[in-house]
Amino acid sequence: MHTPDFITFASDATLYGLWGGALLAISAFATWRDRRRRTRKDIDRVGIMPWRDIAALTAFAGFALLGFACVGWLRG
Repeated sequence: MHTPDFITFASDATLYGLWGGALLAISAFATWRDRRRRTRKDIDRVGIMPWRDIAALTAFAGFALLGFACVGWLRG
């Protein structure tokens, strides 16, 4: 499998930014699923995924990685 050049030659800050953005996208998806679970019509249809916890943990990690990426980008 061929890795694209923009990822191969990316700085650590850019890789942190990409991972942080991916985690924030997962967090947004989990938030949407948690909202959908809370507003369900049939109260007995409970899922097994802890969407609220997934959203909180991925948001924290995503913002931390984006913070590290911003520091790296500002330092050059």
